[in-house]
Amino acid sequence: MPLYKRKPFSLVEVPNDLDPKELVFQIRFTKEIFRDYQEYLNRINLYRQRLWTCKISGKSNLTYEEALVSEKRAIEKVQQFPQELMAPMLSIIQFSMLPLRDLADKIALKLQECLFAGLELYGRKEAGVFLCRIIKTLHDSSGKKQYKIAWLDKDKEVVGYDLVYDEDLIKRKLPFSREMVKSFIRESTYRNAPWVLHGRLAEKHGISTHLPDELKSKFYFQNGTLISYKKNRKNGEEEMDGEDESGKNKGKKRTEREKVGASQMEERNGLKRLEAIKYPIEDLLVQPCPDDPIFTERASPSRDFKVPMDCVGELLMIWDFCSSFSRLLHLSPFSLEDFENAVCHRESNLTLIVECHSALLRLLIKDNGEYASTIVKRKRKSKITLITWREYLCDFLDMNNSPKFRPYMATIKRGHYGLLDTHAKLEIFGELLNCALETDLIREQLDEYIGQWQKIGSTRRGEALEEAKRRREEQERLKAESELNGFPNGNGLNSSGNNVGVLVNNTHNKQNGVAESEKTDHVSKKRGSSQTDGAFRKRTKKHKGKDEHMLEDVQHISKKEAQKIALKHTETVEREEIEMSSKEQRKQHYETEMEKRFIRTNPLGKDRHHNRYWWFRRDGRIFIESLDHKMWGYYGTKEELDALMGSLNRKGERERALQTQLDKFYGKICSGLQKRLKHSADKIALEEAVLRRSTRVRAPPRDNPADAFLRYVNKWKED
Repeated sequence: MPLYKRKPFSLVEVPNDLDPKELVFQIRFTKEIFRDYQEYLNRINLYRQRLWTCKISGKSNLTYEEALVSEKRAIEKVQQFPQELMAPMLSIIQFSMLPLRDLADKIALKLQECLFAGLELYGRKEAGVFLCRIIKTLHDSSGKKQYKIAWLDKDKEVVGYDLVYDEDLIKRKLPFSREMVKSFIRESTYRNAPWVLHGRLAEKHGISTHLPDELKSKFYFQNGTLISYKKNRKNGEEEMDGEDESGKNKGKKRTEREKVGASQMEERNGLKRLEAIKYPIEDLLVQPCPDDPIFTERASPSRDFKVPMDCVGELLMIWDFCSSFSRLLHLSPFSLEDFENAVCHRESNLTLIVECHSALLRLLIKDNGEYASTIVKRKRKSKITLITWREYLCDFLDMNNSPKFRPYMATIKRGHYGLLDTHAKLEIFGELLNCALETDLIREQLDEYIGQWQKIGSTRRGEALEEAKRRREEQERLKAESELNGFPNGNGLNSSGNNVGVLVNNTHNKQNGVAESEKTDHVSKKRGSSQTDGAFRKRTKKHKGKDEHMLEDVQHISKKEAQKIALKHTETVEREEIEMSSKEQRKQHYETEMEKRFIRTNPLGKDRHHNRYWWFRRDGRIFIESLDHKMWGYYGTKEELDALMGSLNRKGERERALQTQLDKFYGKICSGLQKRLKHSADKIALEEAVLRRSTRVRAPPRDNPADAFLRYVNKWKED
């Protein structure tokens, strides 16, 4: 069976109470049966991940089904080994303590000396070398090996027979590689260190199953399986005592299981297994652990969509496309809520809907493709208006010639587009969007954005390299100055700022009538009275010349010059702060410029149940899409976002990646959520203000903020 991350993986057992007529879900290549569809999906998604290893060949990074195929092929190759080589190979493998690679090399080296029936090689005959095949191994009267061979021609047809000795044959490389030998070793054994053959295989080829003397003190057989003696030095206990070097049995003591109980033993072993896991791993395999943080409870997402639940994905896709390519479409942006309200509205000539259709149709006409030819044939005018847009839309549906659009055309031609179902409206939008994506204008725009992305990225990398180079040069300069001032170890004046501080302090002390030389003498006298070995005097004398030279330089600096140096130091600090702020501004500028160049919207990530999370910069909310793409929801507050982030377990691969993305965009997401909440609060306040007005002075219905989509005006429309 394939290995999961190089470890055994157990399959789900078939339910005992399964009814023959019960409807279940079965995985084709493992024959596992599931009653719950979600469990079936989780397991089959696990099998599709490239986390599996072929047990026979050792190939990794495979899906489960690919690993099964690899094992099948490897077993077929292993079964092609000549029977004459089986016994020598198995005898070398049995109870060997060598690593797999060394064991395979040893077997390959040993088998090069073995000649067996059916092996093709070259033999010497009449001062020439010819191809031959070994027929049978014999022994002469003296016991020396002889081989009956068949001489072969170029077509490998037998042209004669002969008896030759070993020295008359020229050995060739083995007909199988070392990888096949490794596969043979894995297939023939059930454990390593030491390698132990399967019982039936050892019995079939007459291989001894008795444990060698050098291993008897470390291992023993129990129920036909080799087991290692486990010692617990901490408690001074062991599960089983073996034989000592002289071969005398010390007897069996009480096992640890008998002392601490089966439950405690299993609990401790379970903790050890958890500690040995290298995270992150597959999310569904993550088990609770004592060191886990306290996970918050994830809030239930809101599902108050006006469109049907199975249409939410289509709605988001169309709105995101129109908003992202609004400049190219000459379509001023609008909110997702306005677009959703417009799609669900029953009015036929709604401005927002008309402008969206017209923008996409104009793009198809500019592309000079099939739709443009259709318009020319029908002698339509190039300008799409509020009255004629239905004709252009019907021409597009007629050109598409899809059976699902035919029932809609009659309703649209009669001027009742608003009476169509929401599902039908989004289907038409989706088809328009697919055709728009195939146009040269969109592709050219994408190519331009990709080029600009690459240019911005190269500029950022260039600036980072320049900054790193400048820092290295600055460090080298400071190091050189430090060594020049007599501090090669960097314990003295490390920077210009420190030099300035020393000069200013010394000048200040000079003006107060306190000479540094007097202070030094005072310190010397004080230390000299307390130290009798004279070590301090020698050290002072050694550096006396340098110290006096530095003090003379300090004494020649006036108060005005010291102020200039201090001012220069302050300017340097301010310049560094400005540079740091400019770096942050440059970084923010690059991120903003890359956001403007839309290429595609990718999900933030997935949680442990494969639900995908989407964030659109122009809306602010976090949308959740179920695995089957049929259920949608959203989080619209900062508290819900924080609860989501607190519920993610970083030990899982998917949730770790999702949390990383949420951390990356946390500030922007919170800003978008707050902006949206503020806009919603303002809208509610305006609605309440409208409702509080008297009937006599009530504002027109279109002034109501809830009907903002009715007042949409395309400010970027082409003339």
